[in-house]
Amino acid sequence: MSFETITLTIEAGVALLTLNRPDQLNSFNTQMHSELRQALKEVRQAPDVRALLLTGAGRGFCAGQDLGDRAVAPSAEAPDLGQSIEKFYNPLIRTLRDLPMPVICAVNGVAAGAGANIALACDLVIAAKSASFIQAFCKLGLIPDSGGTWTLPRLVGMARAKSLMLLGDKLSAERAEQWGMIYRCVDDADLQDEALSLARHLATQPTYGLALIKRSLNASMSNSFDDQLEVERDLQRLGGRSEDYREGVAAFMEKRTPKFKGC
Repeated sequence: MSFETITLTIEAGVALLTLNRPDQLNSFNTQMHSELRQALKEVRQAPDVRALLLTGAGRGFCAGQDLGDRAVAPSAEAPDLGQSIEKFYNPLIRTLRDLPMPVICAVNGVAAGAGANIALACDLVIAAKSASFIQAFCKLGLIPDSGGTWTLPRLVGMARAKSLMLLGDKLSAERAEQWGMIYRCVDDADLQDEALSLARHLATQPTYGLALIKRSLNASMSNSFDDQLEVERDLQRLGGRSEDYREGVAAFMEKRTPKFKGC
């Protein structure tokens, strides 16, 4: 399927999904939301995809919402932004979080507003040294969305999350790495190669088990300790029944490299 606001390629088990509105810093309009939804559906259904790499074209990752796409005249009725969140952003964040494969985000420039929180919804975030993260909502009288008020305090702590969200200051990729907000910060020239290398590695691993790890960690954020022990029991049972577990044990016993299938 051809797209206008994104690109999607699949190779060696890796789906490379690129936000492609570089002249607008890859900000979201209705068309991009629709195309991204369709692309993620294709990724989930493709039997040969075992890792997703999300990035942006041009000089930025994503500037969040394209305000021109929902500009409001002074005399017009106020928009229902909650409806926009419910229709577009919440389903996107849930999809990224629930994909049964590792999701890597390569932040190649500014990640602002919803763009920042979409990046942080991914499993592993690699950013170029020139990249930055901005919780820009406070500049418009809005609250951070796209899961930001849930994700950010858990990554950096409440004090730092409040400072970023109330002040709207730009946070460099290097500082984001120091704060534990992202996985790695790399030289700009190395970002694409590093991110692709990581995605390709993960695509060769027992990705069914990696999906179970994602499920267990997501559940842990709201579970009690005893509840989480039960989650571990149940998901370990599923993992133990997988072909990848059988192959991993066999390869270990036979002292050879395993060939995982992701099932």
